[in-house]
Amino acid sequence: MATTNDNLKEAFAGESQANQKYRAFAKKAEKDGFVNIAKLFRTTAEAERIHAEGHLKALDGIATTAENLQAAIDGETFEFSNMYPPMVDQAVAEGHRAKTMFKFAVDAEEVHAQIYSKALEAVKNGVDMDVTDFYLCPICGYIELGAAPEKCPVCGAKQQVFTQVA
Repeated sequence: MATTNDNLKEAFAGESQANQKYRAFAKKAEKDGFVNIAKLFRTTAEAERIHAEGHLKALDGIATTAENLQAAIDGETFEFSNMYPPMVDQAVAEGHRAKTMFKFAVDAEEVHAQIYSKALEAVKNGVDMDVTDFYLCPICGYIELGAAPEKCPVCGAKQQVFTQVA
């Protein structure tokens, strides 16, 4: 029989996936001209985020900033070193279009881990990061600090597609 912690982990995963799915559905609805349906999807996505965050808190999954950064480093490192490489290989072997996003994820997740490591070093020194501008490639998920690059080193997207995250 499942424990409450098992149930919380399952609920957290389900709510997190629903949040992302509904956000994607909202983009599609908006693109199709259904503005109010897009709002409905975004509102429900936020509700699912609230549920997921509550489950994570109940799991004691939110710790100190240093511990959270280490957890993020561990997660990103697992993704680029263990999780995604066999997924890339299988998608390539099957000729599946997922190979592109899987490969983007391998490369971007490694950069995420490096950035989190810099942040952890700052926290260990009792200071915030000295970078205030974060740029995200909306194609592959690569993150650049300070200024958007001329060309994304992961997917080749042009500088003008990068978004600055507040």
